[in-house]
Amino acid sequence: MEIIDAIILGVIQGLTEFLPVSSSGHLEIGKAILGDNSMPEESLLFTVVLHFATALSTMVVFRKDILILFKALFTFKWNEDTKFITKIIISMTPAVIIGYNYESQLADLFGGNIQLVGFMLLLTAFLLYLADKAKNTTKKVSFKNALIIGFAQAIAMLPGISRSGATISTSVLLGNDKTKAARFSFLMVVPLIFGKIIKDILTGELTYDSSTFPALSIGFLAAFISGLFACTWMISLVKKSKLSYFAIYCIVVGLIAIGFSSMN
Repeated sequence: MEIIDAIILGVIQGLTEFLPVSSSGHLEIGKAILGDNSMPEESLLFTVVLHFATALSTMVVFRKDILILFKALFTFKWNEDTKFITKIIISMTPAVIIGYNYESQLADLFGGNIQLVGFMLLLTAFLLYLADKAKNTTKKVSFKNALIIGFAQAIAMLPGISRSGATISTSVLLGNDKTKAARFSFLMVVPLIFGKIIKDILTGELTYDSSTFPALSIGFLAAFISGLFACTWMISLVKKSKLSYFAIYCIVVGLIAIGFSSMN
């Protein structure tokens, strides 16, 4: 992979990770347009590295929240912070189970299946449209909600379904406050990504070639820096804008992806 391609894909990941438009879907489209002929395993490695970068950018943006939650772990008290941590753990369960049992099948989907990405983007648009019709409230995410949102996150492991779009939309449709839904959505994925990285390193399941290190490093930096910007911007955007704007965008990109796949 060329350095310029790694930068482009890194920026795509950083900008789209926090917007409800599917970063994985955009990465697959970007790779197809740039002519990336990587094997599914190598393609997955690059995707994982970029997700790792945006997970770090999330930690930087939410550093105060994360520090409070870490301190809460050592208080041994059942309070709002420890309840929030428990909800995060509950939300991770579906993705962990599905990812563990169907990892190879999911990896095969990250191999340039642009038609699948296109249709999944249309599904994302539909979810965002439904969420846009929901009334905003001040309700917090409950334990039951956390599990349901966790299932939405698991489904979003498919390329083209936005993780943030699926989890935020599900949370809003359950009657939760949009700002609280966005915060929960961004924080719930951090331990999941770090857990996946550690697992893949320990088991040696990721295919690595030293010649790809420059591209991986540049892609990582591009995703991290653009992720910092996008995460900060999205927090403000969720409070002010409507999800229907992103739904329209997903429809357009989804149709382009389907059209692009039909020409190849």
